[in-house]
Amino acid sequence: MEQFYAVGIFLFVLFLLLGTGVWVGLALLGVAWVGMELFTIRPAGDAMMTIIWRTASSWTLTALPLFIWMGEILFRTRLSEDMFRGLSPWMARLPGGLLHTNIVGCTVFAAVSGSSAATLTTVGKMSVPELRKRNYPEKMVIGTLAGAATLGLMIPPSLTLIVYGVTINESITKLFIAGIVPGLVLATMFMLYVAAVSKFSADYRPDAETGTSFVERLKNSRFLLPVLALIAVVIGSMYLGYATATEAAAIGVIGALLLAFAQGSLSWQSFSESLIGATRTSAMIALILAGAAFLSLSMGFTGLPRGLAEWIGSLELSRFELLMMLLVFYIIIGCFLDGISAVVLTIAVVEPMVRQAGIDIIWFGIFVVVVVEMAQITPPIGFNLFVLQGMTGHEMNYVARAALPMFLIMVAMVFVLIAFPELATWLPQNMRPAAGG
Repeated sequence: MEQFYAVGIFLFVLFLLLGTGVWVGLALLGVAWVGMELFTIRPAGDAMMTIIWRTASSWTLTALPLFIWMGEILFRTRLSEDMFRGLSPWMARLPGGLLHTNIVGCTVFAAVSGSSAATLTTVGKMSVPELRKRNYPEKMVIGTLAGAATLGLMIPPSLTLIVYGVTINESITKLFIAGIVPGLVLATMFMLYVAAVSKFSADYRPDAETGTSFVERLKNSRFLLPVLALIAVVIGSMYLGYATATEAAAIGVIGALLLAFAQGSLSWQSFSESLIGATRTSAMIALILAGAAFLSLSMGFTGLPRGLAEWIGSLELSRFELLMMLLVFYIIIGCFLDGISAVVLTIAVVEPMVRQAGIDIIWFGIFVVVVVEMAQITPPIGFNLFVLQGMTGHEMNYVARAALPMFLIMVAMVFVLIAFPELATWLPQNMRPAAGG
């Protein structure tokens, strides 16, 4: 009974703070403080200082600001223009035409960004005007961009996977490698959807593209080489065991600076803006992580995670039933919280029941990321919807309806992951460990 009382107190204080506009990180710290004062005799201030220092001093966490900085640097280069020039001659020949540049462009940039918003903005600022000019259906332009941009959360380097790994003390490199194949499978499902719509929709009548020779297509592909080389070095160094996630992030920052310099995009202004942008984002995530760590400690004193896990166990749910319950749970919570906040707020409670059910914790990380991706395109808090609303000038309900097919494809991806768990587990199980971690 005391645990249900604790749940009520935690939820009341959390929604009270969030409803008054308090930052998520500070709201989590506030809830944890109240929990410590009400349910323990341990000094809340001492506990908070200890847990925040332990969380902030994690060596694994250093990969986070470095990957964010790499994405910020590339965001300020001519990468989006070069990607469109390199991809469009090849995509024009596929069923669905240049709409595939949204999906493939987001997939490519996701592999050097880690941020859904940065992926969306970088690809969208070039593709949306070009696709509109060629009379592609507006809803398809917006929908594919909204859905494909979420790949930034899964394809390494993924900020959400870094946060998940730090929260459960799991290898970031293994999580990164686990996200590669599911990310590519989800991108392929998006492309198959575009191809199907282009064949069966009467409204799909874009302007015909002028033909280009194979030699011309190869010549345009040179614009993709720098970013593809950067992806190969960052991900390849981790997979082959030459670098940890943190070391690969440092390599990525150096590569991004060199790429920006070679393009003539590196100036003192762009350098300082990228550094400030990375600092701002990293500080926001660090505050959320600190609040979540303190909240986990506070809930641990109440016995809430253990009690909830035991209650779930008493229901004798099958593995599939548990995953369906968590799917619905994360979709609902994702309507009100961004992805990183949803992960850090819930994982302390969810992890024990997942381990108890015998679910692979690496696989579950990919499962969570797919579900959290949906939160990026579900109202009222779907961040990608807000970005697209500002970018395209459409009403929120129009953007949300355009993104709905992509949401349903992500739901289908969850079932694909459940049916074929090897998509997420085979690569990490067969990778070479890097020296030092």
